[in-house]
Amino acid sequence: MKSKSKKYSNIKLGIGIGKGVITFILILLFVLLGYSNSLEELIRNFVQNDYLVLLVFIFIIGIFSSILFFPINFYIEFILEHKYELSNQTFVKWLWENFKGTLVAVAIGIPLLLAFYFFLNLFGSIWWLPFAVLMFIVSVVLAQIVPIIILPLFYKVSPIENEELKESIIRLANEVGMNVQNVFSFNMSKNTKKANAAFTGLGKTKRIILGDTLLENYSQEEIETVIAHELGHYKYKHIIKNIFIGTIFSFLTLFLIATLYELSLEWFRFTSITQIAALPLLTLWGMLIGLIQSPISNIISRKYEYQADEYAVTSTKNPEAFKQTLKKLTEQNLGDEDPHPFVEWFFYSHPSIKNRIKAIDAVSIL
Repeated sequence: MKSKSKKYSNIKLGIGIGKGVITFILILLFVLLGYSNSLEELIRNFVQNDYLVLLVFIFIIGIFSSILFFPINFYIEFILEHKYELSNQTFVKWLWENFKGTLVAVAIGIPLLLAFYFFLNLFGSIWWLPFAVLMFIVSVVLAQIVPIIILPLFYKVSPIENEELKESIIRLANEVGMNVQNVFSFNMSKNTKKANAAFTGLGKTKRIILGDTLLENYSQEEIETVIAHELGHYKYKHIIKNIFIGTIFSFLTLFLIATLYELSLEWFRFTSITQIAALPLLTLWGMLIGLIQSPISNIISRKYEYQADEYAVTSTKNPEAFKQTLKKLTEQNLGDEDPHPFVEWFFYSHPSIKNRIKAIDAVSIL
């Protein structure tokens, strides 16, 4: 099982890295070889309004990239998941879930895209500042609506039927000052054999949700340790902190992207920051800055996970059950128990199970 999970994880990681490299190279060539300019000129033969030109420009690129990367996405999301006996999806269901995901992304992305271009035209070089403010507002709104609007688009969400487990979870929630009236499950098994649970939402929409694959395969004692971990995130205000830190990263990242974008326009023979053909450069700089930002974000995330683990142990006083649950989850989800230290440092938002168990063993429950 260990070699199987490591092979699965390495394949996904390798394909993910390869896809990122290919994307970067293709965008760079798209700009360098003049195709970006040619596409804008072609669109302007039919459309004059800059905002419509932008939408058509992005639409064409989106269609092209979807077709180009379809084989890779199909392999990693469908073929690989079936090969390792993790998927419950048929091909039609996989297409449908991806289609719904695309619709949600478009519904959120188009207004943001238009707002970005509006700020670019109105504020010029400091477009990044109002756009970062907008992104903060959007992140807060999304945090509130995900459990009540977006999640139900993909899963059937319903109150759990096990009253004893429900009361136990509500009691654990009350201990951290979280007012929970109900605990919910979602039919995760329609897509996958993997298991998960989460604390989601913000303000009045906050709720605890459990995958049905977790409810069906784990004892109440084991589930309680998982919930205690999630409540640890609430106790230490990790969601609020993530929004705050994410906002700082957003301001800094957008500032750097805007600065590098403007400095590089002349290198690529563009004349204006509002030139639609030049906009793919924003993605290039964003990808490069992301290489620096990602490990920093992951360091913070892993710290939060250790804190939540510690709370799970001290609140349930059952470290053995928690360790057993983590091992079961890792085995069920085919996670790599002991990745290379650099891989864990750079790519992992959660510590490896090996390191989590080592940290749990160091926690005092006296």
